[in-house]
Formats: sequence, structure tokens, C-alpha cells
Amino acid sequence: MIVRFYFVVALVLTHTLASAQKKEKVFTIHTSFGDMVAILYNETPQHKANFTKLVNQHYYDSLLFHRVIGGFMIQGGDPDSKRAKPGQALGEGGPNYTVEAEFVPKYFHKKGVLAAARLSDAQNPTKASSGSQFYIVQGTILTTDAANELKFDQPKLNQALQQYLAKPEHQLLRDSLAKLYTSGDMYHFKEKIFSLAPAIEKETGTKFTKDVPEERMKAYTTVGGTPHLDGSYTVFGELISGLDVLDKIAAVKKDGNDRPVEDVRMFISVKELSKKKIEKMYGYHFPIVKK
Repeated sequence: MIVRFYFVVALVLTHTLASAQKKEKVFTIHTSFGDMVAILYNETPQHKANFTKLVNQHYYDSLLFHRVIGGFMIQGGDPDSKRAKPGQALGEGGPNYTVEAEFVPKYFHKKGVLAAARLSDAQNPTKASSGSQFYIVQGTILTTDAANELKFDQPKLNQALQQYLAKPEHQLLRDSLAKLYTSGDMYHFKEKIFSLAPAIEKETGTKFTKDVPEERMKAYTTVGGTPHLDGSYTVFGELISGLDVLDKIAAVKKDGNDRPVEDVRMFISVKELSKKKIEKMYGYHFPIVKK
């Protein structure tokens, strides 16, 4: 009987632990324009823990989205914004600590992601994140042509191309490219250069092509984003509801410092829901974790 009792207890504990593991924290950012709902990534544990702690402390309540740039992002989390006077410049405040950068290649700057603001590289070579300031990406939808440029390290490509075209045997090619460029036919100009990439890499010994996952290319050409920020700022979560609210805030009237003329305040709450309920309520599908 005793053995059976412990067996039953073990089954209950196992079931409880399994249920707990299937739950996720859901963050709701309340604004006068509506609510935005987000989840945070487990692969960025320091950012997730820090953001959760601040939300539980009501740190963000009544802070402003103090920097708004349409087609780019909306930014908030500066504690100085809570009682800021109209027109006051903002963006320097925080909790007097930073969070170590957590770059995860599969998370990138598509529309709707949450990412951590930070000081510039000159002041912050490790790219550590602000302790509280974050932004939500709006971005723009890229054309296929523009997205293809993501596959190249532009500075290295430019250097290798100059080296390649400087050779006498490539005189006709150099003249052909110059003609396309002068005519303003940038589509065929770029198309020609992209087609030459393998030959240029082989002849110059310079590797400038990059492997960009198809998922990322698809996202940037359908929902949009800000790809030039990838690998430089930590992406730690994403909206699963409220992209329309993001668009409304991004479109507000601003002053010369990109601060909304009429204050846009946030209040953030958090609750735990089962993954199944999150999927049912918001239509978000969690990625399958490979064992």
C-alpha cells in the first residue's frame, strides 16, 4: 500500500510539473489606442527575467512611448517619462544597470518583435541592453530585390567588386556595369552584380555572401521589419496580438525629438496561460522543440 501511495504521489507530481512546463507568461501592454499582447522567448532568459521582474514591480506603469518613428519602431521604458513635461527630451533614463546581450540567430527584427534599446557601440562595445528601455518593431515590407541584398556583406562586396573590375580582362564588364548605373537601371545593375558573386568570391578569395534563412527572407517581404538591426540589438519577444495598435501608435503626430505630441502611456500586466489556451485565444503557434 505504501509503495502504491508513493507511486500515485509521483504520478501527480509528474503531471503537475508537465502542466507547469506547458504554461507561458503572457504580457499585455495597455494603451489608449488598445492592447498589445506579447510573449517572451525562453532562449533569452536574462531579458525575460528582467522584463518580468519590472512588470511585476509595476515599473512600466504610466511610462510613455517616448520615441516613435513610423516605418521603424516605437520605444518606451524610460522612467523619466512618467512625469515628463511636454516637449521634454527623453531616452536617457533607466534602472542603473544593463542586461548582457543575448543574440539568438533565429530571432530577428520582423514586425512586432520586442527588442532591447541600448547605448551606441562607441559607449557600449559589448552591446549590453538597457535595463528597462525596449522597442517594438514596425518596419517596412521589403521588395524581393531589397531582401536579396541581405545575402551580402555590402562593404566586403564593394571592396571585392572593385578589386575584380580593376583587372584588364574585365574591361568590357566594367563598361557594361557603368552604362547600367549611369542609365539609372538599378534593378539590372544589382541583378548583374548578384549573378557575378560566385565568380568574384572565387577570384578575389573574399567571402561576402551570407546564408539567410528562407523564413527570414519571407518575413521581411511579407510582414516587414528592420533587418539592418539584426545581430546588433537583442530581440527577446514578439506580439501575438495588437499589430494594429502598433500601427496606430507609430502614426501619431510627433515633435522634433520623435516624441508624440500627445502622450502615449503604457501599463503592462502579466498572467500565465497554458500554451494550448494561448494558441486558441491568439492564433499563435509555438515552435516545436526538437529533443
